[in-house]
Amino acid sequence: MADKTVDARNLQCPMPVLKIAQAMNEVSTGQTVELIATDRGSLSDIPAWAKDMGHSLKEQFETGDEFHYVLEKA
Repeated sequence: MADKTVDARNLQCPMPVLKIAQAMNEVSTGQTVELIATDRGSLSDIPAWAKDMGHSLKEQFETGDEFHYVLEKA
């Protein structure tokens, strides 16, 4: 289970990225944040953002029409 969960359902680009960026600023190195989104653009945006920022994408999966991402802060 993630240390923090961010609900970005029904938010369009760029809001899921902005929400995860804000959440990552609120946790400590090594902690994890789960983002839940419904925007299909997040499938490419979140992994690319995590890589660019140096964070680890630990898990990515779909549940129905929701996309889940678990990132670990670098």
